[in-house]
Amino acid sequence: MTVELRRVETVYQGYLTVMSATFSGPDGGTFTREIEHHGRAACVLPYDPVRRTALLVNLPRAPVIWAGGPAELLEAPAGMVENEDAEDTAVREAMEECGVRLARLEPVGSPFSCPGVSSERVDLFLAVYTAADRVAAGGGVSGEDEHITVQEIPLSLLWAQVEQRRIEELKTLALILSLRVRRPELFD
Repeated sequence: MTVELRRVETVYQGYLTVMSATFSGPDGGTFTREIEHHGRAACVLPYDPVRRTALLVNLPRAPVIWAGGPAELLEAPAGMVENEDAEDTAVREAMEECGVRLARLEPVGSPFSCPGVSSERVDLFLAVYTAADRVAAGGGVSGEDEHITVQEIPLSLLWAQVEQRRIEELKTLALILSLRVRRPELFD
């Protein structure tokens, strides 16, 4: 016998939804778990293979600050999928957050971001850009209070940050590792 979902009740609904789910276990007993749901997301790591750089953003994250983490987190551009496919979301977020135009995306995976509590699945992509593709300032959408700053970082420095355990955001770490596996020569 496997674990079966028996009932789901909404506990809170706002920017995100919190639900209480009741399951039956292999022994016939029941147990509950909370589920956080806010939709699907997409994330892209734009990189310039000629100049050997990547575009990332720094922004404050309330849960990270609350948990004693840094005041700003270095991240690859990302956002929620809204009435579009994940690729279009990644392209839109790269423009909004980094001011970069992306043409072709290379899929990396679609992992669950935090499966112990969240239903969120994140589509991950790598994308080549050139200096000419930086067509806007970035910084996010006015009125969303994201407080984004854009950073263009040499890939060698980015790898040093990985080795020093200074990349503290999981989807960004996964994308840097993926790029390193697929294009190791860019990090020399």
